[in-house]
Amino acid sequence: MEPLVKILSASAELFSQYGFKTITMDDIARRAGISKKTLYQHFANKQEVVNDSVIWYKNQTSETCGAMLKDAENAIEAMVRMLAYFDAMNKRINPMAMFEMQRFFPEAYKTFRDMLADRDVAMMRENILQGIKEGLYREDINADLLARYRLETSLLVLQPNLLVSDRANLISVALEIGEHFLYGIMTPKGEKLYQKYKAKYLKQASQI
Repeated sequence: MEPLVKILSASAELFSQYGFKTITMDDIARRAGISKKTLYQHFANKQEVVNDSVIWYKNQTSETCGAMLKDAENAIEAMVRMLAYFDAMNKRINPMAMFEMQRFFPEAYKTFRDMLADRDVAMMRENILQGIKEGLYREDINADLLARYRLETSLLVLQPNLLVSDRANLISVALEIGEHFLYGIMTPKGEKLYQKYKAKYLKQASQI
């Protein structure tokens, strides 16, 4: 693995697990298994590491979700697989990480939001339109609005609020919000498929 990829991967892991505020360049070099000198050959400071690792992490998650949309049998399976994917991720996320990025690294947070609005909204809208064509989602819904709504509510659990108090609570709340969204747009046909895929994928996710 190239040193740059090691740095970005290690940084993303550290920031998601422990937040952005307390992690140091020493921590990053140690987790990446490289010298501090090598780290500074690629990045001048922590701000640069944060900016690039956020982009790298967002690209990784977007590519994974895109593959799920492409490979799934139908829109419901794609959505449930994404729920399971983020459920597994939430088991490793510090509930304060997103808040700390927004507060201490606003440039990186803006980049994250811009990428979310550009790529992820489009993928979610594509899933909703596919589900409508397949008869799994209701025909009378606004695909663009609900794609944005779904992504905005998925971020809600990563902000200080009345819903989330700790990591375990974050996981259950995130799944509850995702399921609530699906039941709001599914047809009876979609609901039957949802129960099938829920038993398969979300059970697997709970064991990770």
